[in-house]
Amino acid sequence: MALSNPVLYELAEAFGIATEFWDWKGRHTEIDDDTMIAILGSMDVDATDADRAQAALRTLHDRPWTRLLPPCVVMRSGAEQVVLAHVPHGAWVRLAVRLEDGGHREVPQIEHNVAPRLIDDVEIGEAAFQLPGDLPLGYHRLQATTEHGTEEVTLVVSPSFLGFPPAMGEKRVWGYATQLYSVRSEDSWGIGDLVDLADLAIWSGAEQFASFLLINPLHAAQPMPPIEPSPYLPASRRFVNPLYVRPEHIFEYSQLSETDRQRIGTVKQQLLETLAGEPLIMRNLIWPAKLAALRIIFGHGLRPARRMAFNDFLRREGRALTQFATWCALVNVHGVNWREWPAELQRPSSPEVAAFAQDNAEEIEFHAWIQWIADNQLRAAQSGARDAGMRVGVVSDLAVGVSDWSAEAWTYGNTFAQGVSVGAPPDHFNQTGQDWGQLPWRPDRLDDLAYAPFRTMVAGLLRHSGGMRVDHIMGLFRLWWIPAGMPATKGTYVRYNHEAMVGILALEAYRAGALIVGEDLGVVEPWVRDYLRERGILGTSIAWFETDGAGEPLPPEQWREYCLASVTTHDLPPTAGYLAKDHIRLQHRLGLLTESLETELAQAEREQQAFIAALRRGGFLTEDEPSTEDIVLALHRYLLATPARVLCATLPDAVGDRRTENQPGTVDEYPNWRVPLSHPDGHPMTMEELYTDERALRLAGVMNGFAVPPVEPRFEVERLAAD
Repeated sequence: MALSNPVLYELAEAFGIATEFWDWKGRHTEIDDDTMIAILGSMDVDATDADRAQAALRTLHDRPWTRLLPPCVVMRSGAEQVVLAHVPHGAWVRLAVRLEDGGHREVPQIEHNVAPRLIDDVEIGEAAFQLPGDLPLGYHRLQATTEHGTEEVTLVVSPSFLGFPPAMGEKRVWGYATQLYSVRSEDSWGIGDLVDLADLAIWSGAEQFASFLLINPLHAAQPMPPIEPSPYLPASRRFVNPLYVRPEHIFEYSQLSETDRQRIGTVKQQLLETLAGEPLIMRNLIWPAKLAALRIIFGHGLRPARRMAFNDFLRREGRALTQFATWCALVNVHGVNWREWPAELQRPSSPEVAAFAQDNAEEIEFHAWIQWIADNQLRAAQSGARDAGMRVGVVSDLAVGVSDWSAEAWTYGNTFAQGVSVGAPPDHFNQTGQDWGQLPWRPDRLDDLAYAPFRTMVAGLLRHSGGMRVDHIMGLFRLWWIPAGMPATKGTYVRYNHEAMVGILALEAYRAGALIVGEDLGVVEPWVRDYLRERGILGTSIAWFETDGAGEPLPPEQWREYCLASVTTHDLPPTAGYLAKDHIRLQHRLGLLTESLETELAQAEREQQAFIAALRRGGFLTEDEPSTEDIVLALHRYLLATPARVLCATLPDAVGDRRTENQPGTVDEYPNWRVPLSHPDGHPMTMEELYTDERALRLAGVMNGFAVPPVEPRFEVERLAAD
C-alpha cells in the first residue's frame, strides 16, 4: 500500500527512508504509513498527522540555514569540494583550514548566487567556498570567522583509493577464517582465547604459509551471565570481550604467591571437570571461573613500570573506557538491561552515576584493567602472526550494530534510533526476513557528532590488526530498519552518508596499513559494489553464490579481482555439511522454508551438480567417484583459478567439520555460536590435534599451489607458488 500523505514522501526523501523496494523475487513492494511513521518517530520526527508532518518538513528544510557550517565535512584527496556557510544576509565570513599537523590554509570564496532565506525573522545568506584538492590526508579543522568570532568543525580528507596494504605488495594472499571461541587448546579454559589466537596464527603462518587469519568479532559482551553467545550482538564494539583473556599469560600471574596460583589452578580444574563431555561452548560457566582468576591477579597490584603503562592506556582511551567500565560495574549491581535500572542511573552523565563511580572506583578500575590486559594479548597475537611470516596477520571483524541493552546504547543515548531494530528483508536463504535485534545509528546524529563514535571504533579495531572485515558493509550505505512489534517483512531501508563513513574507514585503514574487506552478500544495490571497487575496498565472493545470468556457476575468470574469495561462510554449513544438504534439513526442522523439503532438496541438488560439472570441465575435479574431501579440495582449486587477490579457506573446511556455526533466523532454536571445531565425526578437536591434521595439510597444499600435497604435517617441500 502506498503512503497516504504526500508530505510523508518528502520526509522520507529528506531522511533517506525508502518508500519502495524490489524484493529477492523481483516483486515491487511499497512501504505503508505505519512503517514510515514509526521509523520517522525513531528519529524524533512526529509525522502522526498531516499538520505535524508538514511542520517537521519545514524544520528540516530550514536546519542547514541555522548553522554557520555543516557539522562535518568529508572529502576525497585530490578532489575539490564546495562548502556552504550561512550568515546573516550581507555579513562577511572567511574560511580557513587548520591542518592536523598545525599548518594553515586559506579557503577561497567562489561565486554563489542564492536568495537569502527568512529564519526566525532574520534574513540568512549563503556563501560558497572551494576546498582545494591538495589538502593532506587526515582529520583537520575547518574554521569560519565572522564578526562574532570563530567557529570550527571537523574536516576529514580521506584517500580516494585504498587498495591493498603495502605489506601485500602485488602478491596474492590466502588465509584461514575461523570462530576463535571454537578453537580450543589443552591449556585454554573451555573456549578459544587470545593466546590460542596467537598460537593459531603462528601455526597458520609458519606451518601452513597462510598470510592472514580472519576471526569473528571479539567485541565485548555483558560482564555477567547469561552471556549473549552471538559475537554479532555485542555490548560494545569498541572494547574486547574479556572471555578471550588467558589469565596465566598476564605478567602479574608469574608474581603471585604459590597459594594464589594454586587457587587459580583449582578454579580452572573444577571448571574443566564440569565441562568434560560437554559438546558445546558454555560461556555462562566459563566466565565466572575466569572472572575469579582475574580478580586474584588484579588484587596482586602492578609494579611501577606496569602501573605507568596502565595509566597511559587509561589516558589514551579516556572517557570512553571509563564509561564502559562504569557500565560493567553497574551491570553487576543492577542487572544487564540498563533500561530497567533506576531512572537516575540511565544517563551516564547524571550526578548519581558520578557518585556511583566514586564509590566503586576500584571495581571500575578492575574492568578497565581487563581491557588493558586484552589489548596486550591482542598485540601479542598480531606480533606473533607477523613474526611467523604473515603478510597481513590477524583480520578482525566489525559487527553491524549493538543490542538495545548494550553499553553503547547507554553511553551514546539518542545517537541510536529508538523503537526500531536492524535486520534484513527476505531472501532465498531466509525467506521470512531477519530481525537481528540490533539498534541502528541515527544518520543525522552521526553527522552532528562528526562521526566520532564510528571513527574511534574503527581505529580501535585496527590498532592490533592487519585488516578488518566489515560485516554487512551495505550498512554504511543503508540498513533495513524494522519498527518494534512488526515482522521483518514490514521494515524498510534507511540510507546513511556512505561517502563520509567509507571515507573515514579508508582513512583509518590507510593509517594502519590495513586490508579492508566488505561483506557485500545478500540484497545489494549493484552500484554499491562498483563504488567499493572505486574506493579500493574488497567485496566478498562465495562460490555457491557466484552465478551467471542463467544461474550457472560463474566461470572463475569472471570473478572479481578486488574480493575475498571463499567457498563458504559462517552463515552456511562447512562445505562437507553443505554438500550433504544439512542446511536444508535444518531449516525444514526449524520451519524456515517457504517451499517443501523435497522441492528445496531437489533445487540444492541441481545447484550442486551444476557446480560439480563446472569443476570437471575446468579440470579441478578428476575423480570418477569423488569423496566429499575430493570435492572440497576441487572447490578450493577453483578459487585459485579466479583473479581474486585474497583467498580464504575456513578452518572447519580444513578439518572436515560439518556443523554450521550459525543458522540465520534463529536464536536458541539452534546452538548458534556455541559449536566447537570438530572432527568429521562431530567429536570436538583441540588445537593440538589440528597441528597434525592431515586434511588441513592437504587443503593448505592446495591453497599454496603445490602440485603434490605434502604427506606429513609439516611443509618441507618447495612451494611452487613461491612468494
